[in-house]
Amino acid sequence: MFLSSFPTIRLRRLRYEPLVRRLVRDTVLSPDRFILPLFVRFGQGVRKTIPSMPDQFQLSIDELVIEAEQAVSLGLGGILLFGIPETKDSIGSEAMSEIGIIARAVRAVKETVGNKLLVITDLCFCEYTDHGHCGVLSEKSNNRYEVDNDTTLENLVRQSLVHARAGVDMLAPSGMMDGMVRALRGNLDREGFSHLPIMSYAAKYASAFYGPFREAAENCPQFGDRRSYQMDPAAVAGQAVREAQLDLEEGADIIMIKPALAYLDIVRLVRERFEGVPIAAYNVSGEYSMVKAAAEKGWIDEKAIVLESMTAITRAGANIILTYWAKQLAQWLNS
Repeated sequence: MFLSSFPTIRLRRLRYEPLVRRLVRDTVLSPDRFILPLFVRFGQGVRKTIPSMPDQFQLSIDELVIEAEQAVSLGLGGILLFGIPETKDSIGSEAMSEIGIIARAVRAVKETVGNKLLVITDLCFCEYTDHGHCGVLSEKSNNRYEVDNDTTLENLVRQSLVHARAGVDMLAPSGMMDGMVRALRGNLDREGFSHLPIMSYAAKYASAFYGPFREAAENCPQFGDRRSYQMDPAAVAGQAVREAQLDLEEGADIIMIKPALAYLDIVRLVRERFEGVPIAAYNVSGEYSMVKAAAEKGWIDEKAIVLESMTAITRAGANIILTYWAKQLAQWLNS
């Protein structure tokens, strides 16, 4: 009678032995699912420290090539390039230049590593404009300036063709302009680049977690903010589904949610709604810097926290993770 009160179903049986735990896991991390964001600028031998992002740098093209070679050796899924121009103006002209920083960087990387590494470029203008906003400004009323959506689309098309001609493997529009995927897809197809996939920042929130990135990319808005075009963190979650659906209908191949950890509910919701569609999540600068700062204080175990965080992002439904820890993750997973 006493023995019959003991449980016959014991879930701890699947946890007791490490080999059994490994056998039954359905969330597995792999280096080829990590994309490493990198910041590139003009110069030679430049490896400029980013104070708010420990172990991250602004790189000249020769240093970028070294990073690309390391990414290949570590088996990373790819790199994502952000450019820092020599000069800025009101429309971000250098972003559309055949001799601009990103066009040069793409050519240099592809000449060195060829098809061994996926090279992705961010499509936006915030790094290139003197006002720091993501497109062309127009004055509406009462001296209030807004990003002109449709004029910006025209410039995004020009920027995308520059990157495509330089040899990029994938394009990632991040400006949250309405119709950006349709505009890009149509023109890429007409210009002979129908093979190039688009990874759309479909649900990019106006987040405080971007702070360190703005130092790294030198793209802080000179006035106002980006809340009129990036998503409201307090908006109903279904709005993200609608954004993703529109981008998919316009021709997006991969859907991205940004930031990652604070928006795992959105990752899960989009995954459930669009089963079979590749989902990316961007583990952004603020999420990176907070962990780095706490680890430097000795308050947390950086490796354990990062591996747990990446597991959570993957479990929520992301196939692809963009993270500044990509190299370290590959080293940890391969050790």
